[in-house]
Amino acid sequence: MADTYTQLYIHLVFAVKYRQSLIHESFRDELEKYMCGIVNEKRHKPLAIYCMPDHIHLFVGLNPAEAISTLVRDLKTATNTLIKEKQWVAGRFQWQEGYGAFSHARSQLDTVVRYIRNQPIHHQKQRFRDEYLDMLHKAGVDFQTQYLFDWLDEPLGNVTTESVVPYGDSSKTNVPNP
Repeated sequence: MADTYTQLYIHLVFAVKYRQSLIHESFRDELEKYMCGIVNEKRHKPLAIYCMPDHIHLFVGLNPAEAISTLVRDLKTATNTLIKEKQWVAGRFQWQEGYGAFSHARSQLDTVVRYIRNQPIHHQKQRFRDEYLDMLHKAGVDFQTQYLFDWLDEPLGNVTTESVVPYGDSSKTNVPNP
């Protein structure tokens, strides 16, 4: 019987509820290691991770035996429990519903890994909202604003895929900068 061979690289993005900055530097490293442990335990391969204060970027080599939605659900559930047990956050911690999952070719591995590892530098220039909209546009994902993440700062209004430009040029979007 023939075996199954795959090459599936997925960049996952998900956010803290209302994009509150609740992931602190004091526990970021431990949270990232914990998440990578879950990814390994589920027989996926963690390639890069960075936990920003209000959102997560995780790049994995996907095990095709498990759905992406199951991996994300299990990551959110387990880390939510960990954060509560460790009392890292005063009050209630929650992840937002939903996530972004973007596929990449093997030739893009180094670029995506560098991009994720450089998140703090990247976010000195571009807000997460603009970054996420750029990712959706670049991937050609149709979306409706009411189903995007809940944003604390300001409503998105009537942003469409036509009003967003590819990565790195957020100055040309119709989304106002702060």
